[in-house]
Amino acid sequence: MPRLPERTDADGGLTEDSLVAALRAICEPEDGTFAPPRRVALGIGDDAAAWQPSRSHLSVITSDALVDGVHFLSDAMEAGAIGHRAMAANLSDLAAMGARPILATVVLGVTRATTQPWILEVYREMARLGARFGLRIVGGDIVRVPAATFSLTLVGEVARGRLKRRAGGRPGDVLAVTGPLGASRAGLELTLRPRAVDAAMQAAAMRSFAMPEPRVREGRWLAASANVHAMMDCSDGLSTDVARLARASGCGAELTAVPVAEAARVVAAAAGDDGLRYALDGGEDFELIVAVAPRAFAHLSRAFAARFGTALHRIGRLTEAAGVRLVDAAGSHPLEAGGFDHFATSES
Repeated sequence: MPRLPERTDADGGLTEDSLVAALRAICEPEDGTFAPPRRVALGIGDDAAAWQPSRSHLSVITSDALVDGVHFLSDAMEAGAIGHRAMAANLSDLAAMGARPILATVVLGVTRATTQPWILEVYREMARLGARFGLRIVGGDIVRVPAATFSLTLVGEVARGRLKRRAGGRPGDVLAVTGPLGASRAGLELTLRPRAVDAAMQAAAMRSFAMPEPRVREGRWLAASANVHAMMDCSDGLSTDVARLARASGCGAELTAVPVAEAARVVAAAAGDDGLRYALDGGEDFELIVAVAPRAFAHLSRAFAARFGTALHRIGRLTEAAGVRLVDAAGSHPLEAGGFDHFATSES
């Protein structure tokens, strides 16, 4: 781990060794608050971590980087919310594969203005959310950067017969999502431009944006069904991600009933916008998109509702014809991908 300068803020005291010790106390508390995964043999403190992979399962690995001003707003968000979102984004990737989280490493990029209390609060929430699903932070790195950055790598495991991919969907499969969409986009709108909206809707939007819930348990449950042919998480917007799933499966898609979160409708209306666009293009809802055998969908959706107390929302179907179409009262129209793209240009 590269050495940081002795002091990085006016209050002083931020050194590499002191910070690593503080982070280890958060991620590996001596009181046993977070039960470590059984196969983690070595965590924070050495040059590398060590774990014993399962002999009967596949290891699943995902990495994601988050940059201040692109993926989070350090001047407008609480440190804990930033840590939560960073961990949730990666857990959602494991959920989409049907995997059980095991461990994580975190590369933290700090600026000269970064304080130790801010770093510790970020890590507390990352560790807390990971521990809810049996994951442990086992190491990482700390570097100096121009803008605060997190790069997380998560390892999970899944039984060979339960691994789900974007590919595998078939024409006629029912497309469904694990929850309403657009609330996170509404929360971003309120963060950037506060508006007078119903207090309950404001709270719902801000919670969805700041503290999204990764569908890890739902993903593992859905992955156990042979009738779920394909699965991915909805992080870049439904219009973008459903097109990706369809292409990977060699299909097109037809959307007939997009579930719009009530908070998205309310906030979009206050902003002079359309709640449906929030749901289609907003992204970062971290719900799961699934392609299900049509004959099995009714039974699967009833069992899902009984297990999780929420609906599995039918949004359309996969088609033989390529492309994605949106069906509404005015007819069937081509749907362009309008979600997040790192390499798209914007005039806004």
